[in-house]
Amino acid sequence: MAQTNVNMGGHMQVPQEGGGRFSFDLNSLPKLQNLPSPLELIQLVRSAMRPWSVFFNVHNFKTAVSMPRLTSRVKRNLSYFQSNYIFVFVVLMIYCLITSPLILLVLAGAALLCHRVRSRNVNITVMGTQMTPRQQLIAVNLGATPLLFLVGAGALLFWTLGASFFVIAFHAIFYNIDAIVTEENEGFLAEVV
Repeated sequence: MAQTNVNMGGHMQVPQEGGGRFSFDLNSLPKLQNLPSPLELIQLVRSAMRPWSVFFNVHNFKTAVSMPRLTSRVKRNLSYFQSNYIFVFVVLMIYCLITSPLILLVLAGAALLCHRVRSRNVNITVMGTQMTPRQQLIAVNLGATPLLFLVGAGALLFWTLGASFFVIAFHAIFYNIDAIVTEENEGFLAEVV
């Protein structure tokens, strides 16, 4: 009989304590440093916004001749008027917030508490556990979430999404983008030649 040698050496990693099957490490997430700030996002949307006179030009509303043209029209409208559509969604959201005073009250209360936590910037002890200001902010926001849903934020969100989808889909389906894009392209080509 032939004798076989098996190498049993190697390195074993000891599992970390406290980490179960569903453990999650925040340090494993990619850093969010490359994301633009909200102010930069607003400036980016404003710079890409098309004129409202073009957006609401009633002479360009026509039905599509065929289904392939309709899908092409919708895709082109969504990319061409993207910033205008974002603005329509924001305006509908603001309208819903203004007409819902309880939601405004909860949002104002949460914002006031977050401001106070940031301005004090001290650790507090809750039930024997030290909470950093960041943890306090998370607790305030987590506490405000059920209150928002109790006062109707879920219905507001779905109404805004539905109304925005309806308005944007109506515009994207019926607005004849070919009349606008061809005029711009012709103007551009005339300047180049």
